[in-house]
Amino acid sequence: MMTHSSSSQDYEFRLLGQLEHILESDTLIDEVGFVHPTQLVALKEEAGSSINHVSSSQQSEHNMFMTDPFSHDGTIFWNQEHKLAISTEVIFPLYNAAKNAFLASVEQYKMLINLPAKTDNSVAETVQDQHLASKHFLESEVMKHSKALLLLSCDFGTAWNSRKLVVLQEILSLFMDELKLSALILSYSPKSDHAWSHRRWVIKSIAGKCPNLQEIVVKESELVEKIAERSKMNYRAWHHRCWLVSYMTKDQVLDEFNKSRKWAELHIADNCCFQYRKRLMLRMLEDICLNQENDLCSSNMMGLYKIWKEELDWDEMLIKRYIGREALWVHRRFLSQYWVKHFVSNIQYTPCHSEDDHSKNRDMYIFMDNEVELLHTCLAVLDDDFEDGQAQVTFVAAYVFWMSKQIPHSQRTELEEKLKRIGDLRDLLNKVDPAKAQLWNGLMS
Repeated sequence: MMTHSSSSQDYEFRLLGQLEHILESDTLIDEVGFVHPTQLVALKEEAGSSINHVSSSQQSEHNMFMTDPFSHDGTIFWNQEHKLAISTEVIFPLYNAAKNAFLASVEQYKMLINLPAKTDNSVAETVQDQHLASKHFLESEVMKHSKALLLLSCDFGTAWNSRKLVVLQEILSLFMDELKLSALILSYSPKSDHAWSHRRWVIKSIAGKCPNLQEIVVKESELVEKIAERSKMNYRAWHHRCWLVSYMTKDQVLDEFNKSRKWAELHIADNCCFQYRKRLMLRMLEDICLNQENDLCSSNMMGLYKIWKEELDWDEMLIKRYIGREALWVHRRFLSQYWVKHFVSNIQYTPCHSEDDHSKNRDMYIFMDNEVELLHTCLAVLDDDFEDGQAQVTFVAAYVFWMSKQIPHSQRTELEEKLKRIGDLRDLLNKVDPAKAQLWNGLMS
């Protein structure tokens, strides 16, 4: 039994050695995947070299003992064109070996860095191995084993933290390596909280020290968009992109705002991109409010006024084109709220408008007329036989309730008069969703 256990452990560590050798040999690997052994055969055949597939892990073990421990015949690993495939048959033994090797190395490393300076001559005696007395060697071991472990288990928090411990004591280039590693992990686990969090830690750490930080921010934004294309509704990725806005220059913010518009049009059901545009617009508003000039008709204020108006018009066009899309109505609530607060009600932020109450009332009436016209148009083209049409009625009603709370009290009577044009919403709501009749009646009354 002991011989079998020893043989099994030896097999596991040989597997780990092969994986780590591949990772060290090809530092440009940008994608990793876990595939069935039969798929590895297909990959080898596509690459122009056939292999004799061995399905039994015992036979694979025998072959490995007979060859160079760092060689692999394609039944376990496949590495071509900077892509890495790992057989699902060996995930568990690989994980065991990587975890044990990592925990041992990180324990020795912590012992070494916690030793008082005066006891340096006793390091070898403490760790019982003179080779492990080298701080550089131990750091290399921690980084090597933690990388393999994280590829197999991306949520192993201790491994991420140990890499932070090592990187903080080294040069800037190691921070860039951390971005590469987390990108590699995101290639197969695009919603990994730890991987995204690690990227933010890297950017925070190099901010103010790295001369090309803005280039890194641009690449980060591009990475999120690339991942968002193949991982729908990826909140973690878009949260990371929103977080990046605080590190962008004013020109980058405007460029990101313009580029994200096309993506949003092609993914109108994905609320994440609209949240990103919201964050960009708020950043523009913050910059102007913090650096406001005495001239209220400045080009900056006029530019923001134009951007906000164009966004309202664009959102209106999408609402009319795509019926029953909640993300569009949520985005409109944000746009309308800040439009009323900063460009209509508050004369301080209204560019090139006269400062009398009549002008403010006129702007508010124009806004209410436009919104009521939109609501009327949305309800006029409904087809009650489809769920999208039923959803549109609910979104219109929700927007009416919301708008009645945003409009200043002095203009609410005028709003109620204008809303009569769209008809009795209560009857429409009861028709599309009679199960909630009591709720609708209570709200409308």
